[in-house]
Amino acid sequence: MGKSEKVKEHIFPEDSKKERQKLSHDCDVCKKSFSKKGNLNKHKRIHTGETPYYCDICGKSFSQSCNLTAHKRSHTGEKPYHCDICGKSFSQKITLTTHKRIHTGEKPYHCSVCGTSFSHQSVLNYHQHFHTGEKPFHCEICGKSFTQRSALTNHERIHTGEKPYSCNICGKLFSQKKYLTLHKRIHTGETPYSCDICGKSFTMSSNLTGHRRIHTGETPYSCDICGKSFSQKQYLTLHKSIHTGETPFHCDICGKSFSQSGNLAAHKRIHTGEKPYHCDICGKSFTMSCNLTGHRRIHTGETPYSCDICGKSFSQKIHLTLHKRIHTGETPFHCEICGKSFSQSGNLASHKHVHQGKKQSH
Repeated sequence: MGKSEKVKEHIFPEDSKKERQKLSHDCDVCKKSFSKKGNLNKHKRIHTGETPYYCDICGKSFSQSCNLTAHKRSHTGEKPYHCDICGKSFSQKITLTTHKRIHTGEKPYHCSVCGTSFSHQSVLNYHQHFHTGEKPFHCEICGKSFTQRSALTNHERIHTGEKPYSCNICGKLFSQKKYLTLHKRIHTGETPYSCDICGKSFTMSSNLTGHRRIHTGETPYSCDICGKSFSQKQYLTLHKSIHTGETPFHCDICGKSFSQSGNLAAHKRIHTGEKPYHCDICGKSFTMSCNLTGHRRIHTGETPYSCDICGKSFSQKIHLTLHKRIHTGETPFHCEICGKSFSQSGNLASHKHVHQGKKQSH
């Protein structure tokens, strides 16, 4: 005890006694101390797993009443906390506080290892696991480990099939809140992420990042087999399946398999007839969002893909790829019967009929 503390205790003995009593409630499991017995009781539920507060809508249970109150807003859609800068609303006060840091640039949480700063404590906690390599949250079904409890919760829904987030417009269900938020933009048409070069806007920040590379020409993702590079990681993943031949996603209706889950989802719409993407100009519907994007360019006349050799521009990237083969002479599609090669798969398919005709004549 320092000199000032000793003096303080001597002059104000009652105050010093109160200071010692402030943290008088100790957890008998982990020895953590609390100033109020009520806080100790809440804390103990971490150890006991007790969740006495139940949602009367979906049955989910919580360890604290405040968490139940916040959860119920996922059913009611209530968002009582409003940002006074941009007007955006939130269901929880902590989410509003975190959101405001986007405007202020505040990053109050600092990594003691590398000094990197973060706007939210949970992001710092996640970051610190990269230094330690620790993955403390384990799936008891498959054994997979995670750095965050929320990541484990999301993963467990793969096993349980739980989809607690529902769209109040069309009723579609989602396993994670972020997927619901993205889905709702199909209905609202909201595209909050804008390109500062051409003004084009997107529903997701990752799509904007990928789009910007059209302007910069950046292709940071390289194939370690053939060296080909790509502007987005998903394109590299898709490309690698050409080398591996892996198609892990199977259609439970016709058995066809795909290298990407997104391609399977799009394929299933052939069976269901679902066309969730609608043109707001002519009303035409599409099974995939990329088809709608390409279609809209018929109305706008936009041709964002330019040939760096002759300057000709195209509305779709595939048309630019096909065009470039005129300059390069590339013919990647080969006939396994006669060895003749073609610049387009459609031309190869037409050529194969020549061989089929010969077989029939014999």
